[in-house]
Amino acid sequence: MIFPIFYNWILIICRTCFKDIEDAFLTLWLTLDYCSDLLYVADTIIKFRTGFLEQGILVQDRDRLKKRYLFSSRFLLDLASLLPTDLLYLYFGIHQPLVRVNRFLRISRLNEAMDRMETRTSYPNTFRISKLMLYIFVLIHWNACIYFALSSYIGFGVDRWVYPNISDPVFAPARHQYIYCFWFSAQIFTTVGDTPLPDREEEYLFMIADLLIAVLVFASVVGNVGNVITNLRDRDNVFFPNHELVKGYLRNRYISKELRNRVNDWYQHLYINRKITRENEILQQLPVQLQTEIAVSVHLPTLSKVTIFQNCETSLLEELVLKLIPQVYSPGEYVCRKGDVGHEMYIIKDGKLAVVADDGVTQFAVLSDGNFFGEISILNIKGNKSGNRRTANIRSIGHSDLFSLSKEDLTDVLSEFPAAKRHLEEKGRQILTKMGMLVEAAEGEEEQDEEKVEVKVERLEGNLNTLQTKLARLMAELESSNRKILARVEQLELETEGWEDNPFEEGGEEGGEVERRDGVGMEVEGERGEVEGEEQAKGTEIDDEREGKDEGYGEEK
Repeated sequence: MIFPIFYNWILIICRTCFKDIEDAFLTLWLTLDYCSDLLYVADTIIKFRTGFLEQGILVQDRDRLKKRYLFSSRFLLDLASLLPTDLLYLYFGIHQPLVRVNRFLRISRLNEAMDRMETRTSYPNTFRISKLMLYIFVLIHWNACIYFALSSYIGFGVDRWVYPNISDPVFAPARHQYIYCFWFSAQIFTTVGDTPLPDREEEYLFMIADLLIAVLVFASVVGNVGNVITNLRDRDNVFFPNHELVKGYLRNRYISKELRNRVNDWYQHLYINRKITRENEILQQLPVQLQTEIAVSVHLPTLSKVTIFQNCETSLLEELVLKLIPQVYSPGEYVCRKGDVGHEMYIIKDGKLAVVADDGVTQFAVLSDGNFFGEISILNIKGNKSGNRRTANIRSIGHSDLFSLSKEDLTDVLSEFPAAKRHLEEKGRQILTKMGMLVEAAEGEEEQDEEKVEVKVERLEGNLNTLQTKLARLMAELESSNRKILARVEQLELETEGWEDNPFEEGGEEGGEVERRDGVGMEVEGERGEVEGEEQAKGTEIDDEREGKDEGYGEEK
């Protein structure tokens, strides 16, 4: 729909104002007119069958599609743009293309097409500038046509402002007419100031309107170009580290020239080859599912080449690709040295690395794209003679792009895949065995230690169950004793309720009360002794159990 809409917007006004262009190519214009009308009709039919998204689900039911389109404002505009206004040719004449002005109503489809193209293109900033220049061209074209029509209304050549007299052979050709008017209109919109001064009121009004539009056009151009430059700068800042800050730091700290040159070469390598060192930060703007799919499509083929990861679960590899960190090494820079503790493994994406001797000159081997090293150091394999230390010096020959996978990230991922962990450890043992770097005795001792630990764990679980049973019995006995004591206390309270209310008036009674109190006291003392005896018995039983438990723990120790 872009082509028929632009055709109508540009040619209808041009043919209306420039009569010579209309008369010279009338057959061509009529053919293009009705071809564009056929595209309009086809677009309307397709709109009846165009699906739409409802809560993220594509709706394809034809009845719903028809109703949605028929009751929308878009349908009314499309229908108005298809009205057969060409019948007015019978009244106004065949050389009046302005009767087709209703075709302008399809402009909404042009905006929709531009928006979709901008979201799908890989170069959105370039597309925005191109779209802006296209709109400016259409605006200047319309202004040029109106200027020529106004000159025809005022009279060609009556003053310096209007178009010169077309009776002059130089200004008579239609091509020269259009180019002159377009140049004149472009001068006004660019506010160059070389245009002749107007003499008539119509000319002044036209210039005032053009200057106001020119201010808006200039502001729009400056604003859009400024946004594009800002977006490009922000994109570079996201993709690449800020070189100016690093250069300022090196200059203020009086770093040696050789080291500064190495830093500058590293930055130049990033910019020239468009290398991205902050992929994870960029992908964080996307949902986790999309991050995983992008990382899998980019890094999974490289990760699958690693020997210890071959035949592993796909879900494990998908987790690992999110942990890969891109790194760039400069020429002559050491990736790892012999004897260093290995904290990560490396996969070569691009470049060449040399396995060199301690003198840094003798080369034993050259690693290229797809090779890897350091994979054994990130697996804690018992019996490894190197003790998770590097066994060789690896140095970059030129600029090399690597992926690093840290031991911590691998451990976190393998904690959720125990089968894969055992598989990787077995592969690592096989590799160490072939290299003669695995101590078999240590492997046997490791198995014995694992068996001892399992026996101890089972014994501790049995002791724990026994203690829990004894504790439950003691708690039940304690609760029963508490209930008995509460019942006796309540009985004593009932028996002593009237003592304070009846004074001792007679000796016999007093003596009886004393004897009664003595009897009660003896009963209370007896009950107290029984309680203390039970508590002592329980304490003795608990102490015996504690001694037994301590003896058990001593045996364990």
